[in-house]
Amino acid sequence: MEPQQPATTATGLPSPPRYRGEVIYLFAFDLAYDMKREPVGTLLGQPVSEYFVGPSKRNPKYFLFYRPQTIILPPVERRTARGPVMIRRSVKLFSVGAMSVQIRVPFEAASLEELVAYHDLAFENGTPEDEARQLAEEARRELEPFCIRPLPQIRESEDYTVFSLEDLSAAGVSAEDWFHQHIRPVAGLLAQEQDAGRLSQQEAVESTARYLSYYDTDLVVVDWDAALVAGAGTSLDDVLHIMELANVQLVELEAYDRLLDTALDAAYRDIARRTPGPRRQIRRNLREIRVDLARLSDELVNITKFFGDWYLAEIYQNVSERFHLADWHKILDEKLQTLGDLYDLLQQDRVNLWMVVLEATIVLLFIIDVVILLAGR
Repeated sequence: MEPQQPATTATGLPSPPRYRGEVIYLFAFDLAYDMKREPVGTLLGQPVSEYFVGPSKRNPKYFLFYRPQTIILPPVERRTARGPVMIRRSVKLFSVGAMSVQIRVPFEAASLEELVAYHDLAFENGTPEDEARQLAEEARRELEPFCIRPLPQIRESEDYTVFSLEDLSAAGVSAEDWFHQHIRPVAGLLAQEQDAGRLSQQEAVESTARYLSYYDTDLVVVDWDAALVAGAGTSLDDVLHIMELANVQLVELEAYDRLLDTALDAAYRDIARRTPGPRRQIRRNLREIRVDLARLSDELVNITKFFGDWYLAEIYQNVSERFHLADWHKILDEKLQTLGDLYDLLQQDRVNLWMVVLEATIVLLFIIDVVILLAGR
């Protein structure tokens, strides 16, 4: 956002400042069970390159960073109720079988309250979500040869909205001071409340509790459904990338949760049948599921394991707390443990069955020896 220097109106009074920036819509989609480790040359008619995060603040001397494959699409014009706008689009591919679509829409507004309408922005031919879904479906069809067990069609996405304000320096105060003066409007923007004055003080404070400011000119406020970024400048792409990573993790955790629910339901049904044949297949299936999901869970964690910028790591921590990623991981770990218990139970049943067979064989051999001895006499 850029509060411009106040101009004067015809009455000689200063006109209200104008806020400029972009609304960035982030959409995460699950594509496949996993991706093959093969480079994708082109996608959607554009070359594919690796995304590189350039550390702009104090950072470790040596670091590694996961680099997803990135596609920058040419800008296109879309008509809205506010008039025509040029939107920018990009796509990122992640090795865990997921994709993130980013749509950027420029804005200019006299107040933060005006920006609330951008939560439900509509183009003449649909919404940003429709635009992202169409791109994701086209990309899914092109990426099928690079996918392991690709989905037949794109499912529901995980959405996140980021309001990027260009600069706060013209306001005459630091970004943090500006934030404290505008807590309620910021909370209304993040909570999609047109009338921020109706929010309670508790809700206003809770919605804006997780904020970070590194320089006097920058600010990042994170909520569960939206975020406000001010004065990020050249580091905006890196901040957005961190939020994309967390959003991708969320959509993949939900996909793994569905897989585990399906596996558990099938296992419970099969175990209830109490037939030896299917049990051997159940053991095999459970073993494969445990190994695959443990591997995919490790990969999901690895895409955010290393950060080259401690400030970005702090942003990721705030976003992950808002998304409750740790709770999702805990739920999945518990379900994996349940699968492990079922596998151990079946293994123990198998051992018990063999013990019964061995004991019966020993008894049978003893009876045969006795019969032979009696017959010999």
